[in-house]
Amino acid sequence: MTVYLVQHAKAAPKEVDPGRCLTAEGRQELARVAALIGRLDVKVDYLWHSGKTRAAQTAEVLSEVVAVRKETAVRDGLGPNDDVTVIRDEIISSRADVMIVGHLPFVGKLASLLLTGDASAGVLAFQQGCVVCVEQTTEAGWQVKWMITPELLA
Repeated sequence: MTVYLVQHAKAAPKEVDPGRCLTAEGRQELARVAALIGRLDVKVDYLWHSGKTRAAQTAEVLSEVVAVRKETAVRDGLGPNDDVTVIRDEIISSRADVMIVGHLPFVGKLASLLLTGDASAGVLAFQQGCVVCVEQTTEAGWQVKWMITPELLA
C-alpha cells in the first residue's frame, strides 16, 4: 500500500486573495514537480483533497499526471487541524493507494503517525508543493520511499 502526501503549492495570502488561489510562482513550482511525478508512473485508487481552493488547484494539476483508478474527490477530514487518526485508520482498513493533497500541520502529522506511531514526532519537513511517498512495508511499519520538493527542481 502506498500513500502520497502533498502539501498544496504556494498560495496568495488571505489579505491579497481571500480565496487563497495558487500564485504564479506556486503554479510554476508545481508544474516542475508534476512533470517529474508524471515520469514516475504514479497510480492511485483515490486522489483526495481538502476542498480549499489551494488544495483543489494543486490536486487538479496532479490529476493530469497521476493515474487515478477510482476517484478524485473532495474529502472531509483533511483540514489543517483535523484528526489524522481517522484518515490513517481508513487508509489502513481500505488497503488502497491514496494521494492526499492537504495542508500543514495535517500532512506532517499524518506522515509522522504513519512512520512513527506519534503524530507529533515531526519527522518530515514539508514545503508547499512537496510530495512525499510512503509505503507500508509490514503490517505496522511504514517507510519513506521518496520525497520531492520544488526547491530540488529549481
